Amino acid sequence: MVEEPRMLIDGEWVDAQGGETFEVINPATSEVIAHVPKGGAKDAQKALEAADRAFKEWGILPPIKRGTILRQAAQLARERREELGRVLTMEQGKPLKEAIGEINASAEALDYFAEEARRMTGETIPTDSTRRRSIVIKQPIGVVVAIGPWNYPVLLLSWKLGPALIAGCTVVAKPPSEAPLAVTRFIALLQEAGAPPGVVNIVTGPGSEVGRALIENPLCRKVALTGQTETGKEIMRLAAKDLKHLSLELGGHCPLIVCEDADLDAAVKGGVYRSFRNMGQICNAINRIYVHESIFQPFVDKFVKSTVTLEIGNGLENPDVDLGPMTTEAGRQKVREHIQDAVSKGAKILCGGREPPGEEYAKGFFFEPTVLVDVNHDMKVMREETFGPVAPIMAVASLEEAIEYANDSPYGLVAYVYTRDLAKAITAAERLEYGTVGINNVSGGEVAFPYGGWKQSGIGVENSSHAVEEYLQMKHIRIDIGKG
Repeated sequence: MVEEPRMLIDGEWVDAQGGETFEVINPATSEVIAHVPKGGAKDAQKALEAADRAFKEWGILPPIKRGTILRQAAQLARERREELGRVLTMEQGKPLKEAIGEINASAEALDYFAEEARRMTGETIPTDSTRRRSIVIKQPIGVVVAIGPWNYPVLLLSWKLGPALIAGCTVVAKPPSEAPLAVTRFIALLQEAGAPPGVVNIVTGPGSEVGRALIENPLCRKVALTGQTETGKEIMRLAAKDLKHLSLELGGHCPLIVCEDADLDAAVKGGVYRSFRNMGQICNAINRIYVHESIFQPFVDKFVKSTVTLEIGNGLENPDVDLGPMTTEAGRQKVREHIQDAVSKGAKILCGGREPPGEEYAKGFFFEPTVLVDVNHDMKVMREETFGPVAPIMAVASLEEAIEYANDSPYGLVAYVYTRDLAKAITAAERLEYGTVGINNVSGGEVAFPYGGWKQSGIGVENSSHAVEEYLQMKHIRIDIGKG
């Protein structure tokens, strides 16, 4: 068991008003590791009221002073990264080294957005009259409801907290019910660093109840979510009543294209890493691979050889394993269903496709990284986001065919291309209907660069200076100076 968390409302740690709690499970052992307050509509109301009160002062505090608090919180996170990382591994499953890396990246996000304090500028626009002046300023939107996912619970909420707070907004955060422990501790560091009561609040509980209550409340002026596309659509419906601002980072189902002239070893290394890291539970994970037919078999052989070397285990007991368990049994069941559907339609399993044998895996949500061939676009694994450790590989005759298949999807978050040909790289980058295109690399979202989806993969962007703009609203001030 870990220290039982409470909810943070108006600077105080409190239990849910209804007195209920829910369990948090260690996915490596299926053991209950904590009981967390199950908040409801009354808790949501109190948190929003606290954030609304705090906004009146926080929103006019000079951005550089807000940035000082973000920097201090980042430093506290680095000092406690081992502790936070251990909690994150226990609740989410990723290996300890990756969990600590997530804490470091989350601290980096706070530092980055603290620096944006000096770059939040307005403008003066020339007018056609000597009597008049036009000035454009940007002001914070108000109270933000930030809803985070369980796959990167600390990092992806830090991507919302950083720009929201530096812009002058106050926040009510709803951590994921599957993994609320580490992120609750991380957010609390902002208050420890000097954020006044009510600037950051935490309400835990089911999205269907507390999340809905937060979004529908008129005190909420903006919703920022990372989650499934269907969840994003429901939030849009709820937010439409009051025309709330939205930032939505949704499903990925990301493709990898490997051209005939690609560096095969680099493509395999990148493909295996981005397909299976965090057990494939990443929005920008590679979900489908299109390889030119002339190099298909060598690519597949190398890919399988690399995949079977990945070590699976309890990331707390062995911090150096490559993969931990999946975070939920529901996610593992979806992986099984996608594989079964593909096999029933002619696909072949080259490795994986099962739970790993052995007593050490029996109680956790483990699954072997899986490679499929003989796949086609009639299979769920090629049309739906699996969100698990499955890599289906399909041969194509040309780059044009690969792009057509890659774009044959309602998603448009990230696409990856390996080629040594500059013309092919530019052609693919321009024609792929994705918010990010990685050429000869599979690096994911990084805090200095805009990250957002096209089509049904989202609205707005996270990261970079553009993310701060998502939490600001523009005001035109028209002045008649009375002479001239």
